[in-house]
Amino acid sequence: MTISRRRVLAGSAAVLATPMLASRAQAAEPIRFGWLTALTGANSAPGIGFNRGVQYAAEKINAAGGIRGRKIEVVTRDTQGDPAKAVNAAVEMASSLKVHATFGPTNSGESLATTPILARFKVPSLQVVQLDSLIDPVKYPNAFRFAPNNTQWDDANRHYILDILKAKKVAVLGDNTGYGTTATAASVAGFKKAGADVVYTAVVDANAQDVTPNLLRAREAGAEAIAVWSDSTGLDARLMNTRGRLGWKVPFSGHPSMGSGDVRRLLEKPEYWDEVYLIGYRSCSYDKSGRLPARTEAFIKEVHGKVKLSDTVLYWVLSAVDAVHLVAEAVDKTGSSDEEAIIGYWNKLSGWPGLYGDYTFTTERHNGYPTSEVVMSLANSERDGAFTLAPGYR
Repeated sequence: MTISRRRVLAGSAAVLATPMLASRAQAAEPIRFGWLTALTGANSAPGIGFNRGVQYAAEKINAAGGIRGRKIEVVTRDTQGDPAKAVNAAVEMASSLKVHATFGPTNSGESLATTPILARFKVPSLQVVQLDSLIDPVKYPNAFRFAPNNTQWDDANRHYILDILKAKKVAVLGDNTGYGTTATAASVAGFKKAGADVVYTAVVDANAQDVTPNLLRAREAGAEAIAVWSDSTGLDARLMNTRGRLGWKVPFSGHPSMGSGDVRRLLEKPEYWDEVYLIGYRSCSYDKSGRLPARTEAFIKEVHGKVKLSDTVLYWVLSAVDAVHLVAEAVDKTGSSDEEAIIGYWNKLSGWPGLYGDYTFTTERHNGYPTSEVVMSLANSERDGAFTLAPGYR
């Protein structure tokens, strides 16, 4: 039998408690949901959107009486996009705060640093970051991804640029975060393997105020499309503004942050958002009649006037709601918040109907998001954080 950190810490107390008293003690104990994300700093836009979903879901569950009489306690730490701060927060949550499960960080650079720590403490961990190496059921049996991995994102974006936009010469730009550098390298490798000509690539400081040199080099190299890998909405907007000032009609295609309301607010002209395509999801995409899937429409009606969606990306909110419910349901169905119970429950989920997608996990498969749900969208078509499918999709 695996000896968990909670069994070690609770060992002496368990000797003195009867089973009935122990059961009552756990029933009164809140379900501590550890929430790690950047809520401030250059890469905070996703965290702010995710946070709205986390808070809404927890408050709704608590207002209904909690889970088996236990309230959800959201334990939040702002990592500010700094891996060192994320590590400190992960250690604190796993040791002194004794959270029952974690969600985040929502930036791959931070997750690279925290994933081994959470695995060492056996804390059930939900991830939405795309980096492929972060999910490994052998190394990290506690970590589950309920979002596409980087390969799924990269494949969708590359397919759109090469097969729908018909670009032959491609530039690839990313920011200098752990995620940006890794995603840029993977994207370049994918384009080259597909036979495309990568004419320019650069990793740009997320806080860089002047990106003119980068776009001029891409234009001089003959780029016909630019793949953009950054969740910094400030950098995304500066790239679009610079492209507009240069009068260059080259399409941008890539990271979902390019459709954020923060980008719209920072654009110098609305038309600078034209010909920008971002990775999206069928659960967050309007069909030809302007309708969203039924589950998504019902959620938007439910949160109207309660959760602001106009300045964020809907999938950030939806997936965060799903994260809270994945933890809550595991505790409810197993009757336990022990890490082994939660992990064991997740390992048996098949087609779990979330708002963001239907998730399937096994002991050998901890990438739970269906590839068929990944699509490309029009960045300037946002309404309630959702987007219209990009041209070329049926």
